[in-house]
Amino acid sequence: MLLEEFNFKTEVLQAAEPVLVDFWAEWCGPCRTMTPTLEKLARDFKVCKVNVDRNPKLAARYQVSSIPALFIFKNGQVAAQHLGVTPEQTLRADLERWT
Repeated sequence: MLLEEFNFKTEVLQAAEPVLVDFWAEWCGPCRTMTPTLEKLARDFKVCKVNVDRNPKLAARYQVSSIPALFIFKNGQVAAQHLGVTPEQTLRADLERWT
């Protein structure tokens, strides 16, 4: 699910389940590398994407200075954070921990 500033609060901060948020950009090669991993995780967990070029205020709010930046939110708070290409097992373990 693609997020914008208007739906971030509802879809992420107010979500009952943990949410993996991928801060990315179309021009980012490592971000494209993460696509298959994120698609696999989206079968079992809520995964959302925030385009940093279209949502610079959201990126700034979470101090995203390099991408991909992967945040796991639980109860409206950042529960885990990973920068760069991250293995599926690492993300899955974090999501399961917060489920």
